[in-house]
Amino acid sequence: MNPTSISATFKRLPTIGLMLGLLAMMIPLSQAQTFSAIHSFTGGSDGGIPLDGLMIDKAGNLYGTGSYGGPGGYGVVFKVNPTGKETVLHGFTGGTDGAKPEASLIMDAIGNLYSTTTAGGASGAGTVFKVGRYGKETVLYSFTGGTDGANPEAALVMDGVGNLYGTTTAGGSAGNGTVFKLVHPPKEGGKWREKVLYSFGQGTDGTVPVAGVTLVRGNLYGTTSAGGTYGYGTVFELKPSKSGWTETILYNFQGGNDGDVPYAGLIVDPSGNLYGAATGGGTGAGGTIFELSPSNGAWTFTVLYNIPGWTLSGPFRDLMMDASGNLYGTTHCDGSYSDGTVYKLTPSGGTWTYTSLHEFSGSDGYFSYSNLVLDERGNVYGTASVGGASNYGVVFKIAP
Repeated sequence: MNPTSISATFKRLPTIGLMLGLLAMMIPLSQAQTFSAIHSFTGGSDGGIPLDGLMIDKAGNLYGTGSYGGPGGYGVVFKVNPTGKETVLHGFTGGTDGAKPEASLIMDAIGNLYSTTTAGGASGAGTVFKVGRYGKETVLYSFTGGTDGANPEAALVMDGVGNLYGTTTAGGSAGNGTVFKLVHPPKEGGKWREKVLYSFGQGTDGTVPVAGVTLVRGNLYGTTSAGGTYGYGTVFELKPSKSGWTETILYNFQGGNDGDVPYAGLIVDPSGNLYGAATGGGTGAGGTIFELSPSNGAWTFTVLYNIPGWTLSGPFRDLMMDASGNLYGTTHCDGSYSDGTVYKLTPSGGTWTYTSLHEFSGSDGYFSYSNLVLDERGNVYGTASVGGASNYGVVFKIAP
């Protein structure tokens, strides 16, 4: 198995879409919810082709990135207010400021936004950037494409003192990607310092981390989309020590009923259980939703749900869990129309019940590479990468 990145997969999707028309598969439906596209990207100055989801602030404003378009033509950071009005906060020029943002955003306590671009920067290998409250973009780090990493496609996580952690899909000592830390400068406005915490090697430790990392009590958890014992990806843990960071493989995907190619990252519940998604494999062929539970120093892997579909038609981005323990996610090209779905999984008595919240059909958007967010009223928000009024993607809302 040699999975491609989200960027490379997206380039193949028009061809794949023609094939999928013959392969549509039905799954249990329950669509009492109301779907609306609250913003359709034009591919012009407003941007387009969002390849990840959104973050939401306390006022209900949504923030995200588009990998295409904008004033400079190389993508945007955008805001959509509760009425659906979009504002471009920064348009990438493709130069030292970065190009092709493919990841979602995080926000600090004072409203600054942080994320990555997969290209551009001083060496063309991608950046970590900040957009301030008034729209000023600052590049915090430009990857050189060498041992420091290259081509990040995932969002970041921030610790309690403002340090940032993330992954690159390439670069590092073996060229198979890294986990990195950006150390916050002692004084505001100072230089951020990058430290490579781990470089993925030649195979069994995992390769090509497409997702970011999750920070839990000082340890980092994540997935690699390839490598491991069987070559189908891994779930890993990184623990700090005086001598550096040590990687432990928590699970090696076998490419069978357990799933394969986990592009999505991990989320954690209050008990310390990890949840994630494999993009392919499983008994339904369209990926799996899984849980890893810790007990006495060991981890138990359990498939919670098998998604119907075909090779790599399943989830690409992280799951979301609500306060009741329900899981939400998207798939990018399965469902009745082979255009992707939005779904909910509800736990009860040791089993999980699947509810389809929406099936994309083209004009409403399709090929969703989105995480999901909830507002206080239970509305679900996300993005579809293409489709909509101008075929450059949408920001959508699903009301309960």
